[in-house]
Amino acid sequence: MGATASLNLSYPIGKFKPEGQLNDAQREHLIGEIEEAPARLRAAVGGLSDAQLDTPYREGGWTVRQVVHHLADSHINAYIRFRLAMTEPSPTIKLYDQTRWAELADARTAPIEPSLELFESLHERFAMLLKSFEAVDFAKTFNHPERGVVTLERNLAMYAWHGRHHVGQITSLRERMGWK
Repeated sequence: MGATASLNLSYPIGKFKPEGQLNDAQREHLIGEIEEAPARLRAAVGGLSDAQLDTPYREGGWTVRQVVHHLADSHINAYIRFRLAMTEPSPTIKLYDQTRWAELADARTAPIEPSLELFESLHERFAMLLKSFEAVDFAKTFNHPERGVVTLERNLAMYAWHGRHHVGQITSLRERMGWK
């Protein structure tokens, strides 16, 4: 498999491309994507067997099971980052090694239902928080040790994309494998 084909499997919806400053309607749309992400994830994994959940979405990639657990882990971190930025002046966030987290026993072997439920509950709270923001709140920032200063607006766009990205990996695998 060539690098281009592998890249398409890694990024079936394309890589994250931040837009310029967003208007209220664009932010509302992205918050809607945050709200819809759990249902899209549940639909993407619906009816999959354990063997299918343990199938990597691409050669050398995480299994579907690991992707589900990663989404819960990653979005918990995102939610905390939003809360920190709302309550502290440009806090420096803590990084985590997502690859090593995905290799922990729970990410490799645990049933996905607890992470699906966590993702649903988390996104319910996440959307409530985001809907409470005034436009000026999206300009608040946190300091990412690798990416520098990040606005909450950019982070909103990134995590809306992030949910679509990983659901896209799963649905792309389902299509390629002919799983109904």
